[in-house]
Amino acid sequence: MKITVVGAGAVGATCADNIARRELAEEVVLLDIKEGLSEGKGLDMLQASTLLDCDVKITGSTNNYELTAGSDVVVITSGIPRKPGMTREELIGINAGIVKGVTENILKHSPDAIFVIISNPMDTMTYLALKSSGLPKNRIIGMGGILDSARFKTYLSLALKCSPNDLQASVIGGHGDTTMIPLTRLATLSGVPVGNFLDAETLGKVASDTMVGGATLTKLIGTSAWYAPGAAGAILVESIVRDQKRLFPCSVYLEGEYGQSDICLGVPVVLGRSGWESIVDFNLNEEEQAAFNKSADAVRNMNNVLETLEI
Repeated sequence: MKITVVGAGAVGATCADNIARRELAEEVVLLDIKEGLSEGKGLDMLQASTLLDCDVKITGSTNNYELTAGSDVVVITSGIPRKPGMTREELIGINAGIVKGVTENILKHSPDAIFVIISNPMDTMTYLALKSSGLPKNRIIGMGGILDSARFKTYLSLALKCSPNDLQASVIGGHGDTTMIPLTRLATLSGVPVGNFLDAETLGKVASDTMVGGATLTKLIGTSAWYAPGAAGAILVESIVRDQKRLFPCSVYLEGEYGQSDICLGVPVVLGRSGWESIVDFNLNEEEQAAFNKSADAVRNMNNVLETLEI
């Protein structure tokens, strides 16, 4: 098993580190355009692995796609990070060209790879990767919903004063501050609806905090988060390479599911060795479906920018 992570910035390096520590592959390749960055971080991880009982070959490369040949899974984190005050939408013009170029270069050497997209704006970049590559839809997966759900569980656990490991909570829709949909109605604590423990006002605050979770961190640290996004990418990869069939919300191509078509949007999917294998219907109520449709409209508007850029 061979896994490539493209982009050796904070998110990509953290993702690669998690993948190596969990020994998800015999070889991990970390690639970046900046001279020496991926080589340095790869060597640092390799040295750390001697202390962590990890037995994984870690290779850093400056833009040498030949070293990625034969990758089973490729994680794309390339692009500039979101700055304070910058929306994910503002990233389209810069990151679209990067993601398209990376996808094309990877496919030259790994035509059978499954792609995990983390680059922002994530739903639009996932859609771009699918349309520009011509790959089967099950092999292109956007990570966003896993990260948003982790943040949802974090805020729920703080409100409930419970272990997040006892929570089931999902966020669907777009990976954006105004487009994600924390499903408070369906969230449970050891199988019991969280609404049995928290009042509507508290649940509303949890949902609001979740939706601005990324922006909150950007404001605090001056750039996008990396620990949770990197871990979320690794968990997604793990379900694929170990064929775990785990159910996660991910951005995938819809063809009528949840009432939407020709769009990549966050919905619950089963993840296994072939990529995403099926979409699970959560039977949304009218309010949730209306929010999902609104989210789709916003993401579709972002996708339309790709046409004006002629990407």
